[in-house]
Amino acid sequence: MLKKIIYLTVLLCCFTLPATAENQSGAFTISPMLGGHLFEGNLSLETSGFWGIGVGYNLTENWAVEGVYTRTNADADDSSTTDTKVETYRLDTLYHFGPDKKLVPYVAVGLGAIYSSPDVGADRDHLLFNYGVGVKYFILDDLIALRADIRHLVDFPEPDNSLQYSAGLTFQFGKPAPTPKSIVAVPPVPAPLDSDGDGVFDKDDQCPNTPHGVAVNSTGCPLDSDNDGVYDYLDKCPETPAEVTVDSDGCPLDSDGDGVYDYLDRCPNTPVGAPVDDKGCPFDSDGDGVFDYLDKCPDTPMGVSVDTNGCPTVLTLHINFGHDSNVVGLEYDSEIAKAAQCINDYPGNIVFINGHTDSTGAATYNQKLSEKRAAAVKTRLVEGFDIPASRMTSRGFGKDQPVADNKTPEGRALNRRVDVACGAK
Repeated sequence: MLKKIIYLTVLLCCFTLPATAENQSGAFTISPMLGGHLFEGNLSLETSGFWGIGVGYNLTENWAVEGVYTRTNADADDSSTTDTKVETYRLDTLYHFGPDKKLVPYVAVGLGAIYSSPDVGADRDHLLFNYGVGVKYFILDDLIALRADIRHLVDFPEPDNSLQYSAGLTFQFGKPAPTPKSIVAVPPVPAPLDSDGDGVFDKDDQCPNTPHGVAVNSTGCPLDSDNDGVYDYLDKCPETPAEVTVDSDGCPLDSDGDGVYDYLDRCPNTPVGAPVDDKGCPFDSDGDGVFDYLDKCPDTPMGVSVDTNGCPTVLTLHINFGHDSNVVGLEYDSEIAKAAQCINDYPGNIVFINGHTDSTGAATYNQKLSEKRAAAVKTRLVEGFDIPASRMTSRGFGKDQPVADNKTPEGRALNRRVDVACGAK
């Protein structure tokens, strides 16, 4: 029988039909029920049928209290005990889920007493705690519901456990009468007005102050054909593409003021006054990747490597020439290799090998020494890295182009150098 009750409960829970409120606030309930009482093994009582009745009151549509009485005439399980009458008295609190549905599940918890009276032996009266779940299914509006319930009973002080499962009916009555609705007199409807004369009555006009003669839509608002938020009669750029941000005149924004709208401008932060093309980008006449307004070497040949100023790339070799020396030791091959790589990166360019000295000594002598240093690096590139001599021109600048202070040993060492202009023509 327990399996049948559980199956019925699960089946009913599969259907929740919308309806008016079924579990009524302020209503009284009476619930006759029949079921089975399953006892813990150490009580030596067989599972037996019971009958019971519950009387309740719905505090709200969700919350209710209920007093329940049940009686079980339990048969003895073996010769160690006798047939026993078991009565329970409970006061339960119920919480109903979805009280406005035909199917109303609930949970319950409560306290009470359990009284056992065996045919032979002493009676027993214990404190009782119970909890469980159930469901009500209303079959006649909010008056009668089918009811199924499962409770776990725990009596103290032992404690002993038992299970009750039941099915029955719930009769609901005595709910408060509905509050009568007040009757409100409906005033006469005045004739519709059209204050701004746009052909849309004021009650429907979402733009009640439209200027006279302006074309409007069905809501009384001026037309905005390109949907940019500026009405057509105010829009100075009436065909702006969808989702483009516009100003109060309906025209796309031009944040950098270069005459190219932001949504078309591929270079949106062009400085004021810089000439731009139709894409909003500054001109780059020599195609070296540096805009004309930034290019300090504006006529760089095509394909030449340039720095951020638009000037040909110059590679400084870190060769520690000794004082009055033009010897390039093998330990500097890694530096020479950098020059070879730079030259190979720009095939077709004439490469300048520029030698320099510090300020020590006469200008004429330093000029010749710088030429020797440049020639030594050129020879090393030809012999050690297979760079054609025809691609390179060695030059000397003596002490005329220092990069550091010649007053210190460190500065003079930096000035004794060779630069390779591998990107220059």
